[in-house]
Amino acid sequence: MPHLGPDTGNSSQASTRSPAPQPSARRSAQSHAGTHDRALDCAHDRSPDHQCPALFLSATSSGQGKTTLTAALARHHRNAGRRVRVFKTGPDFLDPMILGRAAGAGTEAEPLDLWMVGEDDCRRALYQAAGEADLILVEGAMGLFDGSPSGADLAETFGLPVAALIDARGMGQTFGALALGLMQYRPGLCFAGIAANRVASARHAEMIRAGIPAGVPYLGALPRLDEAALPSRHLGLVQAQEIADLEQRLDRLAEHISTTELAALPKPVRFQAPRDGLAGTVPGTGATVPAQAAATVMANTKAPSGSRPLSAIVSGSALEPWSTASKTAPYPKPLAGRRIAIARDAAFSFLYAANLRLLAQLGAELAFFSPLSDQALDPADAIYLPGGYPELHLAQLAANSAIKAALRAHVDAGRPLYAECGGMLYLLEQLSDKQGQSAEMVGLLPGTGRLQPRLAGLGMQALAHAAGELRGHSFHHSTMSTPIAAMQYGIRQHDGQPGEPFYQQGPIRASYLHLYFPSAPAAAAALFLP
Repeated sequence: MPHLGPDTGNSSQASTRSPAPQPSARRSAQSHAGTHDRALDCAHDRSPDHQCPALFLSATSSGQGKTTLTAALARHHRNAGRRVRVFKTGPDFLDPMILGRAAGAGTEAEPLDLWMVGEDDCRRALYQAAGEADLILVEGAMGLFDGSPSGADLAETFGLPVAALIDARGMGQTFGALALGLMQYRPGLCFAGIAANRVASARHAEMIRAGIPAGVPYLGALPRLDEAALPSRHLGLVQAQEIADLEQRLDRLAEHISTTELAALPKPVRFQAPRDGLAGTVPGTGATVPAQAAATVMANTKAPSGSRPLSAIVSGSALEPWSTASKTAPYPKPLAGRRIAIARDAAFSFLYAANLRLLAQLGAELAFFSPLSDQALDPADAIYLPGGYPELHLAQLAANSAIKAALRAHVDAGRPLYAECGGMLYLLEQLSDKQGQSAEMVGLLPGTGRLQPRLAGLGMQALAHAAGELRGHSFHHSTMSTPIAAMQYGIRQHDGQPGEPFYQQGPIRASYLHLYFPSAPAAAAALFLP
């Protein structure tokens, strides 16, 4: 494989940003050369606040190797002594675990999404990262232009230069045509260049390079690295903590990428300060799903007999004045004095760090327990069962009768229990895996769940609430059968139609939705209040 360019950074100075290549003079965007210069001149004319080298890593589709590439770059720059902040476009739990480990961040990569997180909060996150890090990497989702909003929308909004990855298997000079089309599809998008992935040999690399048009910045060829590949399963990558040799794999990936143009530190990008400041602000987003759809859902929201509607928790409570307050208002503490027990282990790990931070900022004391291994559950005012892989741990979950009894006692006492996706499946009477093996679960919700061979639910959705519109997504391979009537339905982001059912039975609130709590803090607090 050809050596396409060494790392220009200074690995001996961890806190000093290395100089980035200077942009070339701007020429006509109509020519290939103009495309090249437009790609490199990515700093918008905005008031400078923080500046930091940054790169948006995308591809033509899913399965091209974006996470592997982003992880390799993060580890390469971390090994060079740089502080790296990594973000992931859109909702995701698995890729961010890998990316966080690669960057040595101590936590997973945070999400950036113009709809779910909101432009203001994305701007705030990038601004803060630019003030702390030597490099910002953002991994895209699916293909560069897929979805609405797309990764391209995010990159263009914040002036992030795009490095696009194309799987080069089975092609030679045609690679150049795809690269050129990708760069010229949206004239306002900044491009750092195009990289070839899964290149078979030095001769294959030569064929690809020969077909690159003049003016298309080529970032190098990456070989097939089966020994360092990141393993996956039905919901995506295997969880970071399950890959015993992850550190070695990441180091091998970093070594391979170090000889390409991709390894060079990108040019700095200017990041504006958030319009509503930083400290003491309430995160959230101002955009909404279609108003008529939200109004219809709220009008049809009914709680089961004996249950208090979730929306009614706001009325007459400490949440009421806050639900209409300015985003710059100081945080109230509606969860002050309340202890929330959160399931977190190999079976239940789909947790946004931002969700946990918000609950703490709202005054809650957070405690963690393992439905797999703990034999007791300390007293708590509310319980949070996030999503994960309960289907991979059926026997162990079924055998832990002590925790199941503790969950039943908690609900019998009328204390709130909020469950998402896999957490909801755990509450059913029975759950079956793909092979048809079944086990008894907690039995707090009547019904059964079963893993399916194909995807059963996917998409961005909102949950209408009197205190705000909670946003999140659905992504599951299971189906469930239950006699419980849905209290309300999620609202699909793309068409405003009803989405996933949201169930409430007594103090239990549950759905397939993975909600991003900062999108509506007051509504998120209501999930954990009686």
